[in-house]
Amino acid sequence: MFSLWFSLPLWHSSLIFSLRTLRLCVIYVFRDFRVFCGRGKDLKVSFYTLGCRLNQAETAIIAKSMQNEGYEITEFGKPADITVINTCTVTEQADSKCRQVIRKSLRSNPDAIIAVVGCYAQMAVDTIKNIRGVDLIIGNKDKLHLVKYANGLTKRKTARIIHSTKINRRAFSIDQPGLYFNTTRANLKIQDGCNFVCSYCIIPRARGPARSRIFDDIINEAKKLIDLGHRELVITGVNIATYSYGDKTFIDIVKELEKIDGLNRLRISSIEPTTIPEELIYLIAESSVICNHLHVPMQSGDNRILQLMKRKYTANEFVQFIEFVYKTIPDVGIGTDVMVGFPTETEKELVNTKKVLADLPVSYYHVFNYSDRKGTAANLIKDKVNPILKKKWIKIFIEQGERKKRAFYERFLGNEEEVLFEQKNKEYNWTGYTSNYLSVEVKNSNDLKNKLKKVKLTGIKNGNLTGR
Repeated sequence: MFSLWFSLPLWHSSLIFSLRTLRLCVIYVFRDFRVFCGRGKDLKVSFYTLGCRLNQAETAIIAKSMQNEGYEITEFGKPADITVINTCTVTEQADSKCRQVIRKSLRSNPDAIIAVVGCYAQMAVDTIKNIRGVDLIIGNKDKLHLVKYANGLTKRKTARIIHSTKINRRAFSIDQPGLYFNTTRANLKIQDGCNFVCSYCIIPRARGPARSRIFDDIINEAKKLIDLGHRELVITGVNIATYSYGDKTFIDIVKELEKIDGLNRLRISSIEPTTIPEELIYLIAESSVICNHLHVPMQSGDNRILQLMKRKYTANEFVQFIEFVYKTIPDVGIGTDVMVGFPTETEKELVNTKKVLADLPVSYYHVFNYSDRKGTAANLIKDKVNPILKKKWIKIFIEQGERKKRAFYERFLGNEEEVLFEQKNKEYNWTGYTSNYLSVEVKNSNDLKNKLKKVKLTGIKNGNLTGR
């Protein structure tokens, strides 16, 4: 009697273990049967996107291709049969974030097939394949065709790897428009890759040489996105103004998109200063469709550092160009990027950058901590900047940027501006953007989603303009 009672906990534990094992077997067999027989029919897929607008555009394209195969798109973190993580590798912090998201997904959804795609998947195959639970790794060359590799895929002990270091320069097309659940704005990919080899940048290695999308293919997707209800399109790519297809240039794309019926706004994403023709600035100034907003990366305001970065301009040339834009386009919103801690950078050179920014008519800027990237020229420079100095100057630039942004916002207090509303919170505070990228919030019980409304700007709260 005693020995039987003593053995019950062990017997009970074994039974629980057996039931759990049986449950997992049933889940895998049922899921794998559905994958094999019905492709994506009744299967759920979730997505997580890290990094830039181009990654967002590509996730939307992948999502649409999977929806076409019968997959149901579900929110990341909820139960799913497949989780797709589209990754970024622009900095060491981005790499770390990618690994965190992979592990978070594995914890929250351990039964799901995990597919890791994109830039980090291109550059860190060996690292990712050692994360237990990853089933599929696809580099940049093949990631838009993920559905082909997902169909029939089952949980694996080792990840299947689809990877190539050779990405050709040929023009490309995309089979379907991207799938966006926020119907207000959609990203439009026109180009990929880059031939500018800035000394700190890994992207030319991660994404390959510059190549352009077939011109008519771009216009066709734009029309489809507008038909789906999108009122604003954002032109995106790696180095968008280097677009070249036959006799078509970036200007031709902008002019053709501007003419499409139903498009209320056309916004241009980050664009390199030396690639912007004066014609584009005059075009923006005259247009009622093209947003009077540009994001033009500066990186540094010191000539020695710009030369080491292999940027294609001097600090003075950058200043002159931004001043030309500011004078030509009324109420233009101008954003920029600032990199802190490039190898050998001194406090004196950081002061030079701070002075340039203080006088520059920019409305906001993103501050980046320089990150060593294996395979770049800057990685070989041995004189690295003290992390304490970098931390100090990042804080200085962030605070300066916040002051610049507030001053820009204050210029528009009392004005009536047109806002394209996107979403609301629980308190019926609707948020949206003006053409020149002012973030605006209003309290309104009506449905303002995807609507253009005139707003009287009355105040500033929590980083947003407020109004009625």
